[in-house]
Amino acid sequence: MQSEITREFIAQIEDAIERRDAEFILSNMEEMYAVDITTVLYELNTEQSKYVMDVLPPDVGAEILSDLDSDVRTNFLKNFTTEEIARYIGEMDSDDAVDLLNEQPVQRKEEIIALLEDQEHVADIIDLLHYDEDCAGGLMAKELIKVNINWRVGQCIDEIRRQAEDVEKVYAIYVVDERDKLVGRLSMKTLILCGDETPISKVYDPDVISIESYKDEQEVATVMQKYDLDAIPVVNIQGRLLGRITIDDVIDVIQEQAELSRQLMTGITENIEEDDSVFRLSRARLPWLMVGMVGGLLGARFIGLFEGDISVIPALAMFTPLITATGGNVGIQSSSIIIQTLANKTVLFDNFTSRIVKVLLVAIINGLVMSGLVLGFNILFGVQFTLSVVVAVALFSVVLLASFMGTVTPMILDKYGINPAVAAGPFITTANDLLGLAVYFLVAHVLLNL
Repeated sequence: MQSEITREFIAQIEDAIERRDAEFILSNMEEMYAVDITTVLYELNTEQSKYVMDVLPPDVGAEILSDLDSDVRTNFLKNFTTEEIARYIGEMDSDDAVDLLNEQPVQRKEEIIALLEDQEHVADIIDLLHYDEDCAGGLMAKELIKVNINWRVGQCIDEIRRQAEDVEKVYAIYVVDERDKLVGRLSMKTLILCGDETPISKVYDPDVISIESYKDEQEVATVMQKYDLDAIPVVNIQGRLLGRITIDDVIDVIQEQAELSRQLMTGITENIEEDDSVFRLSRARLPWLMVGMVGGLLGARFIGLFEGDISVIPALAMFTPLITATGGNVGIQSSSIIIQTLANKTVLFDNFTSRIVKVLLVAIINGLVMSGLVLGFNILFGVQFTLSVVVAVALFSVVLLASFMGTVTPMILDKYGINPAVAAGPFITTANDLLGLAVYFLVAHVLLNL
């Protein structure tokens, strides 16, 4: 049941907690989605949230813990005993269980594993603990449906019924050989339409997309996006089926990468949250702020080099904000488009020359329009004609240069394995400020014979 979380509802839950009215909490939450209950818990304090978790069934509590942010969950679970945590982990898929366990101290982790009763579940968890969290093996769950290629449909259906008890969502049925090597997949439609005696080898589809356990999580996301997959099987070097990665885990990866890129583009060097400490928030923001400040100081010194020109024609200083702001904006636009293309690995770049030619054509059109408008505006408001031409020519040149820089810089960084998102925001803006000023005063020096 989808529920609207109102302040009145939160107040009712808080009152029920104070009265220790477990029946009221159960009756109002038993049909709510776990994600909605999680929203409620974020509005409660730790003690209140702990009481709600104690009241709810373990399977619901397990789903709630899986939804919590990692930092929040780590602090929240400090209020639980190892027995309580083990009860929740027993209800989780193996990948979610491993994520939770990796957040615990080593001793507590071992104590929790020792309390788990389902030995098959324990074996799956221990197997997954060996993988780094940012690779395919760290993302996968061991729970899946697999059948042997030598079976018949009737035997396959019986096995599916047995395995499905541990699998919440059946995205696909994977077909393996005697060595557990992945050889194909089987659709539910095919399974239903075939007779019990039909050999699986006659009806399975050998065309199956898989990914090796050592592959990076970004590559997993790229493959699943490219082929529009709900789940992807994970295999080892020999092609043996190890587990599967479902779309919900990949969405988390995509969101994390998008958030990281957004923060880098705005000059934030760490993955931070609003509720992080003041020190961490400051540390994440200061580096690029310092770069911007140094760029500003260099820009001021650079203008000082042309102090003589400005003293002859003071109006030159009036248009410096226009030049720097336009250069920064054009650079950010160009770099953002390139970064978006680089992030989509399914898009193949044209050769470098054609890419640059296309960027320059766009820049020429934009530059002509903008410089024409500025020229007309200045003439209309009585600015000296020669100075108006200088500003228009400089602006056109800056648009071309900023477009070139905003395009080339991310491509070069990506080629050398550096996240191209760092090229956007403060870096491009600061660089284009300095280049824009250089172009502006150079054009003024030449055209005005200073």
